[in-house]
Amino acid sequence: MVHIGQLIHQELLRQERTPAWLARKINCQRPNIYYIFSQPSINTELLERISRALGVDFFMVLSECIKKEM
Repeated sequence: MVHIGQLIHQELLRQERTPAWLARKINCQRPNIYYIFSQPSINTELLERISRALGVDFFMVLSECIKKEM
């Protein structure tokens, strides 16, 4: 099973962005970003906002991971 929170965290680090930056981009508090990192799954609306902020289609990333696991 893919842990979406970890994928988001890894991408944020790869882009050398901070949790505070992401919080501002998706209009939430910084502690919520750390909570997102800990979650194996998240709401699709939230995932869309994060995808847009980071410029990464996490829906496609999840789809590719699922295909590999099949």
